[in-house]
Amino acid sequence: MVATRPGFAVPPELGYSATMALDEDLGIDEGDQRVGEPRSREDSPVDQSPSQRSASAARPASVAPVASVAPVSAAGRAASNRRAAYLPFAALVLLALLWGYNWVVMKVGMQYAEPFTFAALRTFVGAVFMFALVAALRRPLRPVAFRLTAVFGLLQTAAFVGLIMWAVYSGGAGKTSVLAYTMPFWLLLIAWPLLGEPVRGSQWASVVLAFAGLVFVLGPWNLHGLKSSLLALSAGFVWAVSSVVVKVLRKHHEVDMLSLIAWQGLIGSIPLIVVALLTATTTPTWNASFIAALAFNVVPAGALTWVLWLYILHTLPTGTAGISSLAVPVVGVMAAWIQLGERPGALEAVGMGLILVALAILTVREVRQGRQSAAGRPVVDSQLSSAASKDEAAPQATTST
Repeated sequence: MVATRPGFAVPPELGYSATMALDEDLGIDEGDQRVGEPRSREDSPVDQSPSQRSASAARPASVAPVASVAPVSAAGRAASNRRAAYLPFAALVLLALLWGYNWVVMKVGMQYAEPFTFAALRTFVGAVFMFALVAALRRPLRPVAFRLTAVFGLLQTAAFVGLIMWAVYSGGAGKTSVLAYTMPFWLLLIAWPLLGEPVRGSQWASVVLAFAGLVFVLGPWNLHGLKSSLLALSAGFVWAVSSVVVKVLRKHHEVDMLSLIAWQGLIGSIPLIVVALLTATTTPTWNASFIAALAFNVVPAGALTWVLWLYILHTLPTGTAGISSLAVPVVGVMAAWIQLGERPGALEAVGMGLILVALAILTVREVRQGRQSAAGRPVVDSQLSSAASKDEAAPQATTST
């Protein structure tokens, strides 16, 4: 949020012009003068010359004085600040609910359309909606670093969305949500050789726990459902690679994230449209359930969640924002259990639990690093010290599922 005066805040996407407009409406000028105070010594009747006072007296009486606006009390400002402090966390909860429940919505939508048809419709319509949102917020429309943006779109939208749709279509929505969110562990292993960011301390514990959880979830001794699990794991790996691409892109270029999301969505939707046209055997059933599922993917679980995510990153530490990564698969598993009857077996439940514990370890580590970095203290992790770099503090690429 863009701070204006105590007790007031303006969403960051509205920017400086909205801040000035709010000050003007409240009768507040530069310098924090009180409501109705003279804006300068020249405006004060005491300091005016006789000719200036005569000119002031000749002004039309119809001009309303700014002093008619009552100042905000200290108690009112405190209450407003308390409400504003809870908004980012409310956004975090809403984000986890929308992204988590969307795994169930995708499963419902694919009862009326084939997976690649649903993926193509979701991504293309979503990209068009994002461009409309970018234009409405007056963000830059011109793409930056088009080649990297295209690579990001082919990985993040075409490959990732295509794989998760195929995985959900072939298997359970809850199980797929957990396996797709193994992305942070793949990212740890990929970032080591490619970005020179070695795995340290408690990160190793999370990797080991995640690997053990994968063994229980995949159940290599039982091939039933293995195809869906491998597709979901592949989606998590592709998501990690796309995170590295966007990290490199943001390191070398100044980009507007909403504009980047719109362009990568449009570029990534093209291969999905081609695959859908080549593989489709039936057309979608355009009933109320399918339209509702598609609309939910485009607006609440698409554009709205991206706005929420950018707002969360703007107002909360990156590590705290990462908690939503932990909550999404939990919501996905519970929603699939309640609505779709996807009750995990004993070993699958153990495996999912181990993966979630591993995610929690990573999240706690990020939060602790963020607090220590903000306090100017060195980051210590299992007797290994490492300063949190600017790249590590940058938000990872995420996706609306």
